[in-house]
Amino acid sequence: MAQFRLQGSRVLAVDLTGDSVKAKNGAMVAYEGEMTFKKKTGGGEGLRGMVTRRLTGEQMAVMEVKGHGTCYFADRASEINLVSLNGEKLYVEVGNLLCTDSALRTGTSFTGLRGSSQGNGLFTTTVEGTGQAALVSLGTAVVLRVTPQTPLQVDPGAYIAHTGGLEQHFQAGVNFRALIGESGGESFQIRFEGDGLVYVQPSERNTIGGEV
Repeated sequence: MAQFRLQGSRVLAVDLTGDSVKAKNGAMVAYEGEMTFKKKTGGGEGLRGMVTRRLTGEQMAVMEVKGHGTCYFADRASEINLVSLNGEKLYVEVGNLLCTDSALRTGTSFTGLRGSSQGNGLFTTTVEGTGQAALVSLGTAVVLRVTPQTPLQVDPGAYIAHTGGLEQHFQAGVNFRALIGESGGESFQIRFEGDGLVYVQPSERNTIGGEV
């Protein structure tokens, strides 16, 4: 299995010994050794993935890197966060997924209006199985625990990913920026309930329909 390690906080080094990884197209900045590269399309593998891509428009341009040596990945100097999966499923915004072990399965999942608020359609990318994934964030991400006693509200523009047995609801609420005088409109939030982890970045991406 490929070995993921960080070089600082903005470069991912992946050691390969004949195995492979899937990475965001164009994210490789250097490599050592003998490697082969193959362009792929995300949204899921096989016939189901092809149908899903047609129905959802989910297009994740990825490349498969295989060989012996070390590859280095980065994405516009974004911070990189490593996630280890042991059979569970990771839900992640497609733009925040940098690299995954080839043993992990990717697909799409219906998220309702939350995805629409970010201009990514009604679906988000899923990664599941056993292995490592690397996420990128605008600034150092924080990992917030959700329990049945402590639900969590998140600004859609700051949401990156989540794992665990969580239910999410898209709801209208107070605009976070209005509290500090930067906006006067109503906005939408994601409410997470259940038991799991939510990854949040300290900088908001632009959203579509974030204010009404």
